[in-house]
Amino acid sequence: MFSSPLADAPAIREPRHVPVAHVTRGGVVEGTHHGSVVVLGRDGGVRFQLGDIEAACYPRSALKPVQAVAMVRAGLPLDGELLSLAMGSHSGEERHLAGARRILDLAGLAEDDLRNVPDLPYDPAVRDTWVREGRPPSRLAQNCSGKHAAMLYLCKLNGWPPADYDDPTHPLQRVIAATVEELTGQRIAHVTVDGCGTPLFAVSLHGLARAAARIATGARGTPESRVAGALRAHPEMASGAGRDVAALMHAVPGLLAKDGFEGVQIAALPDGRAVAVKIADGANRARVPVAAAGLALAGVDPRLLTGFAGEPATGGGRPVGGVRPVAALDPSALLAPA
Repeated sequence: MFSSPLADAPAIREPRHVPVAHVTRGGVVEGTHHGSVVVLGRDGGVRFQLGDIEAACYPRSALKPVQAVAMVRAGLPLDGELLSLAMGSHSGEERHLAGARRILDLAGLAEDDLRNVPDLPYDPAVRDTWVREGRPPSRLAQNCSGKHAAMLYLCKLNGWPPADYDDPTHPLQRVIAATVEELTGQRIAHVTVDGCGTPLFAVSLHGLARAAARIATGARGTPESRVAGALRAHPEMASGAGRDVAALMHAVPGLLAKDGFEGVQIAALPDGRAVAVKIADGANRARVPVAAAGLALAGVDPRLLTGFAGEPATGGGRPVGGVRPVAALDPSALLAPA
């Protein structure tokens, strides 16, 4: 654990985002994605920043590794693929549904005990198959079901009431809030409700990057190390087949990465280097290329990141442009050694 005093909560304001990616077509900028980026060095200091990294923002599902650390500290005995699923925003594949059922079975509970919202699978192909088969929305299919199942399991183990585990005043959520503040190093600015129904905590992008770095550098045997190890070893259980966040972890040895709705991405290396990205308009197409550019600024070999440069813009079936990070995110913009 970290004993440093907590910084004040970040300011709640309209973030001062700046351009972070351009959409080009035929050499002309056709569109611009605004956002903010922070890159931390091995010592935890800010090596690069763009935009507003100190305003309060919602990490969305990028906070799930922090929630998982809190649950492991409180006694959650999961490891491996089930722990990865517990911090997942999964695609709704059968392996994800089966994993959530396994966690519920361990708790002696059933799908109806979950308090997340019923939904169709997140992955378009899986969702289309689901609809063709006439299957209705399901709590297990909703992308946060692994997290909810793990929360129920932990409540059962600790004797906490399971019926309102998603209430911000519940013992489980108080434990999670305390861990969010400890790992981000700052007080929570605001609490609201995430899409799945659990509490969502507003922190700064800088604090989110700091939390990612602390998890990625956790000493062997600590809850942080268990969470990082599970995510690194089983990235598809936290996402799904073909998902960009899993591909990024496969491409960069030792990388811990997690995405979140509304254009949030974290990525951290075992030596403490970390990146956090927020795309202002929530665009997925800008999230990964900007995060990859941040990793290059952190010193990751750009050759490992060539597959994450951004989707092409096509004309007549041919590539004529694409999504590209702004010039300020070129590694040459960072003058100090990694």
